[in-house]
Amino acid sequence: MVRRDAAGEAVSLELRGHAGKGPAGFDLVCAAVSAVVQTAALGLTRVAGAHPAVESRSGYFRCVLPAAEAGTPAARAILETALAGLRDIAEEHFEALRVEEHGEER
Repeated sequence: MVRRDAAGEAVSLELRGHAGKGPAGFDLVCAAVSAVVQTAALGLTRVAGAHPAVESRSGYFRCVLPAAEAGTPAARAILETALAGLRDIAEEHFEALRVEEHGEER
C-alpha cells in the first residue's frame, strides 16, 4: 500500500504477507518486491538524505517519510520509481501482488 499526503506526495510504503509463488527463500516475486522496497528505503536515506522510519520483518515492510521530507524532488523520484516497479511486478503477477494507493488519513 502507498499512502499519499494531501498534496498527493507519496509518504509511505507498506507491504504485508508473502507472494506465495515459491518456497521460502526461493520465491522470485517476493525477492523482486523486497529488492524494490528495500532499495527505495536505502535511496531515501543515502541519496535523498531523508530520515524514513523503516520496519522490516518476515512478511512485513513499512517505510514512512517525515512530512517535511515528503515532497523533495529526490524523495518523489525514489518513491514514484519504486511504485512504478511494484506496479510492473503486479501487472505480471496479479495473483500474488496488489498495489493500493490511499490518500491522507484524517
